[in-house]
Amino acid sequence: MEVTCDLRQDNLLSTRLVLIDADQLINEAQKQWQAWQGAKVADRSPNSAPIIRQADELQQRTSPQVYQTLKQLLDGNQTLRDLSIRMKRDVVTVTSSLLPYVQMGLVELITIEDLSPPVSLPPSGTPTVSTSEVSPGPLVACVDDSPLMCQTLEKILVGANYQFLGINDPLRAISILLARKPAVIFLDLVMPNANGYEICGQLRKLSFFRHTPIIILTGNDGIVDRVRAKMVGSTDFMSKPVNPDLVLGAIRKHLKEESVA
Repeated sequence: MEVTCDLRQDNLLSTRLVLIDADQLINEAQKQWQAWQGAKVADRSPNSAPIIRQADELQQRTSPQVYQTLKQLLDGNQTLRDLSIRMKRDVVTVTSSLLPYVQMGLVELITIEDLSPPVSLPPSGTPTVSTSEVSPGPLVACVDDSPLMCQTLEKILVGANYQFLGINDPLRAISILLARKPAVIFLDLVMPNANGYEICGQLRKLSFFRHTPIIILTGNDGIVDRVRAKMVGSTDFMSKPVNPDLVLGAIRKHLKEESVA
């Protein structure tokens, strides 16, 4: 992957705007891999999901409080990366803490699909869906390091018959968005490693996302943030906590404008 930067004099853009540095991301990935090897978990994948296999024995070997926490977290649907974000701890630390239970066979690391498969046509001979059923609406993505924020938006959007894609890792956001190509993107302004300005600017450089509605989410609704968000190509600006009616109204508004354009 090659990243180029074309510097042009533009008085409208803030000189404080920083683009994503590919070398920096590569160095960070190398450091993470070295830490992963150093913790002696290189044979495990951070994208695997832990699930309890021997509940009774695990309960005997842990305190009631620890067991209840593990029972809630290790459901087989959350990867080690997801757990590290939820627990606000490094993924190496989370994996190392679970490793003794894995080695004893009390917990198993299983492989789960990272993204839902695309909708495909049913094979011949398969009964077709009744035309009276409502087909799912456009795909809406949310890039936010807070799992709670993604869960909130998911509840709002799925309830309104939209498809939803939540992304908690800003460093993987662009590649995932390219793979899924959502119709609308909600983008958190303040995240670790890469902020919303940077990601929005990078997306606008890609032809597919040149006109995609990008709505910036922030807990600090200031005029400076609004102006700067506009300068990097955002479509709209929304304050947290989000209001369901405002969320759905913004989606309908911008999808309608895009179809007219």
